[in-house]
Amino acid sequence: MSTIRLTGNLVDIPNRSIRPSEVTITDGHITAIVETSGPVKGYLMPGFIDAHVHVESSMLIPSEFARLAVVHGTVATISDPHEIANVLGVAGVDYMIQNGNQVPFHFFFGAPSCVPATQFETAGARIDAREVGELLERPEILYLSEMMNFPGVLNGDPEVLEKIAHAKRAGKPVDGHAPGLRGDLAARYIQAGMSTDHECFTAEEALDKLRHGMWVQIREGSAAKNFAALHLLLHDHSHRMMLCSDDKHPDSLVAGHLNSVCARAVASGIDVFKVLQAACLNPIDHYKLPVGRLRVGDPADLILVEDLEHFRVLRTFIKGRPVAEVGKTLIERVAATTPNNFNCLPKRPSDFRVEASGTDVLAIEPFDGQLITRKVHVAAKVEGTEFVADPSRDLLKIAVVNRYNEAPVAMGWITKIGLKRGAIASCVAHDSHNIVAVGTNDIDLCAAVNEIVKNRGGISLADGDRRMVLPLPVAGIMSDADAYEVANAYSAIDHAAKELGSTMGAPFMTLSFMALLVIPHLKMSDLGLFDGDTFAFVNAPVRG
Repeated sequence: MSTIRLTGNLVDIPNRSIRPSEVTITDGHITAIVETSGPVKGYLMPGFIDAHVHVESSMLIPSEFARLAVVHGTVATISDPHEIANVLGVAGVDYMIQNGNQVPFHFFFGAPSCVPATQFETAGARIDAREVGELLERPEILYLSEMMNFPGVLNGDPEVLEKIAHAKRAGKPVDGHAPGLRGDLAARYIQAGMSTDHECFTAEEALDKLRHGMWVQIREGSAAKNFAALHLLLHDHSHRMMLCSDDKHPDSLVAGHLNSVCARAVASGIDVFKVLQAACLNPIDHYKLPVGRLRVGDPADLILVEDLEHFRVLRTFIKGRPVAEVGKTLIERVAATTPNNFNCLPKRPSDFRVEASGTDVLAIEPFDGQLITRKVHVAAKVEGTEFVADPSRDLLKIAVVNRYNEAPVAMGWITKIGLKRGAIASCVAHDSHNIVAVGTNDIDLCAAVNEIVKNRGGISLADGDRRMVLPLPVAGIMSDADAYEVANAYSAIDHAAKELGSTMGAPFMTLSFMALLVIPHLKMSDLGLFDGDTFAFVNAPVRG
């Protein structure tokens, strides 16, 4: 029998009190909490829970993600394995569970609801309603992951409704995903069974969904940042809100996690107990998680922080085991396999040519810190018989390359990326994870794509003779290397992209969402330019 005793100011979130206490942990559980006299240092509180995250977007396998997250006091994640599922199917879900089980961390995985995400792109796998039902029967699968096909829900698609029905029969919640959906349509979507949404990008939208009984998750990730728009809702709605990152790149995970979001919320004047209810307890209530709340009898999932303003984490415990101490992870690395699904061949610069037609082009305009884009018409630049990029006006080519089969390259146009020279490319391209690339010229565009082909996955940069690549051998989207090494390599290539002129806060994260067809308004798939409002191709799709 092992016993640990911790002292600190115990933060009792439900009772809104703080008192000096000694917490006794025996064999992983809290066996006593005794109020003490005299001053004590630090604050003992439940650990943070990320209420919606794709671990794969960190480019780290679960065991390495955990090594970084615990440093910031995160003890659990509601993890949607949708990304790897689109590459490897159910085998990918199994990989995430098995790898995550090797470390002391609470990974709670869902059954991916949309594999493939849409019929308008090429994915590496398919998970049908029967397989979703089988996943939901497993005790380690706690919920149906975000139902992105909200048109399918509203239009009564039989396959979509069958997946939701499986979740209801299993008594497990269904995560939603409906950016911009309001009013009667939102009400119908929620009534069909959707319980959460992490896609609200205005307070008005979030309030509308809250009124209809939905839980709203405030997302603050590496690309999509909705904290500024939504955080003041915590004043009145903390009982129905959670915090999440959705997608977090490795360098920003090194810098902070939900602890940073809580610090911002408190600094903005929100009551600390309301902030911590959203960050620590609400996910336990909604998803019925076996995570400790800092009560006698609970698993000892708790953290010691320096104060309740900056939330600098001094120690993290999961099931009574110390897993981080003063900025250092105590979780050891574990060996991992590298399953993949990558079948395309190197490309040629001529594959990225665009024949001139007309006088202008329809371009994607992304917004820094958001997943939505805008449609803009831009005067084309013509050289000979071709349309070419024009970096002087920030008009660049965007290409999506099918990674699963040999097929023609889908070409389009994008603005506001800011590159003045060179090209960047990524095989982290939601949701099917084909290769997406943006460039100022065909030679660099081709070179950046071919670096990813050569490594069977990764992110890359090309600028003349210069080449940079961060290989991602696990499903083409994750590294099995040390988390801190991956973060450093990512920081280096991210910095290099900004040296090429990119004005985006996270250019590779932004790039990864340019193929996400379920977010309006204009995106690219490997089959062509896609209109998210009409849910149809702008022109006839490319088909190999």
